[in-house]
Amino acid sequence: MSTTTNKKGRVTVPALRARKGGEPIVCLTAYTTPMAQRLDAYCDLLLVGDSVGTVVYGMDTTLAVTVDMMVNHGKAVMRGSKHACVVIDLPFGSYQESKEQAFRTAAHIMAETGCAAVKLEGGAELADTIEFLTQRGVPVMAHIGLMPQQVNTLGGFKSQGRDDAAAARVLADAKAVAKAGAFSVVIEGTVEAVARTVSAEINIPTIGIGASPACDGQVLVTEDMLGLFSDFTPKFVKRYANLGDLVEKAASDYAAEVKSRSFPADEHCYGIKNPGNLRAVN
Repeated sequence: MSTTTNKKGRVTVPALRARKGGEPIVCLTAYTTPMAQRLDAYCDLLLVGDSVGTVVYGMDTTLAVTVDMMVNHGKAVMRGSKHACVVIDLPFGSYQESKEQAFRTAAHIMAETGCAAVKLEGGAELADTIEFLTQRGVPVMAHIGLMPQQVNTLGGFKSQGRDDAAAARVLADAKAVAKAGAFSVVIEGTVEAVARTVSAEINIPTIGIGASPACDGQVLVTEDMLGLFSDFTPKFVKRYANLGDLVEKAASDYAAEVKSRSFPADEHCYGIKNPGNLRAVN
């Protein structure tokens, strides 16, 4: 891979920051060790997103995700990856109260997991918090546009930047988080032309999800991309596989074989000297 890594082989925050305008950054979400192992070689960045709440735990929104959940899933992803830079979301309510609260949460997550950075949702209103964190050794990825933690304020999952005032807010948010010291920014669910303008006007990498091909990188929820999560499929998701159908087929085949006693077969059992004898018993 052409991505710069540190001595241990992981992509670093400075290396990602330097990718502005260069080779696109490949990012996917990961919540478990097995999935991280599968994705690691192909990703520059693995995001342990608070989307774990909806994807893994079946929550309606991400609002009930806890710091402990993020720590546990962050540890799992770190164990399963050796190459990608790992970034972990700060969950709702763990950083908005004050800069000090944000630092305590971020420091706890980084110390417990060994991740490289944290991500938080918010634009200009959280610029002071981002600056406070970065000045104290916490690399921050920002998140603007459609912000799932603000679903109640937004009145649902609605695309952003659809009029001049909304577009101006997205751009102002992007400039504010870049100036505050964020090393990159996720732009979610935003009108393409607005995301394209943001990417051109700020000096840190933009990571698009439902944004623009002009962004400096792209991210998708892995389970969406693999067809493993079907409760809600946004317009911006491209499915590269339909593993959900394969899982159901495998479960169906397994159930049929268990009921017919064709599984387990002799080769799946210990101490059988004369293969075929067990079938006669049944």
